Amino acid sequence: MPERAGWLVLALILNAMIGDPEWLWRRIKHPVVLCNQAVTWLEERLNKGEPQARRLGGLVAVLALLVGAALTGWLVECIAALLPVGALLEIAVAAVFLAQGSLAQHVRAVARGLAESLEEGRRQVARIAGGDTRTLDESGVARTVIEATADRFADGVVAPVLFYLVLGLPGLLAYKAVSIADSILDRRNERYEDFGCVAAKLAALANYIPARLSGLLLVAAAFLDRRDGRQAFNAMVTDAGKHNSPNAGWPEAAMAGALDLSLAGPRTYGGEIVMDAWMHPAGRRDCGAADIHAALRLFWLACAVQGVTVALIWLVF
Repeated sequence: MPERAGWLVLALILNAMIGDPEWLWRRIKHPVVLCNQAVTWLEERLNKGEPQARRLGGLVAVLALLVGAALTGWLVECIAALLPVGALLEIAVAAVFLAQGSLAQHVRAVARGLAESLEEGRRQVARIAGGDTRTLDESGVARTVIEATADRFADGVVAPVLFYLVLGLPGLLAYKAVSIADSILDRRNERYEDFGCVAAKLAALANYIPARLSGLLLVAAAFLDRRDGRQAFNAMVTDAGKHNSPNAGWPEAAMAGALDLSLAGPRTYGGEIVMDAWMHPAGRRDCGAADIHAALRLFWLACAVQGVTVALIWLVF
């Protein structure tokens, strides 16, 4: 683990610096795109029949993705071990599956879009957030992207870091496969309800610890940013369990308390209103581009705290 922690520090720095370079992914397919295609291919062939058959098909699909992803990660590690500069290969692969830089790019795009026009803000936030964004007002756009920042910090940064640190590339790629499957199949309709249930349960289990760690990291970031870290912690402890999701409430509530905003609450999915509790209900509900930038600053500070923690593991152990 100590050697892997050192590589992870470099992967985090590399990802933070370059994000997802468009010039590269225009020429070759991003591994996430390939995984998306694999999930779609499996769903089209296995999501058939009665509910029980669909659930079984979903189980088979998830197992196939897990095995394929873990074997791919193991193969890359084996190749890296044989190369004189194999560590560079492993660092580069790990960096591809971290979402620090790409998430920051998307969040900044929403802030810029909202400064340009409400319609552009809605268009940009639809790229990183679920639900119906077409009727959001300015505060709704800002709250939605801030919620997405907290959520993606948990499942796009903290979880991959934890799985790589403990299980190496096989663990990292297996986690990403489950996460991608859940994001594609997590739709509230008859077609996906049974087929996607295994992916949803496995993703919830995989994110259980990362979600809570991400909340604590955001609380630490609030203190570093000279905000009310105690309020962030209290909001997390008090409100996270009220969220519809077993995991999303932890980073969202911490972010809400840190910024003194009310996040989550009722929202629209597929034309239906989904009732959810407010995270930090005493906070403001009017917000804008300035709050998006503040959330992004908290995000980077939380990433820094995580990076320092990994570096300490490398140096001490």
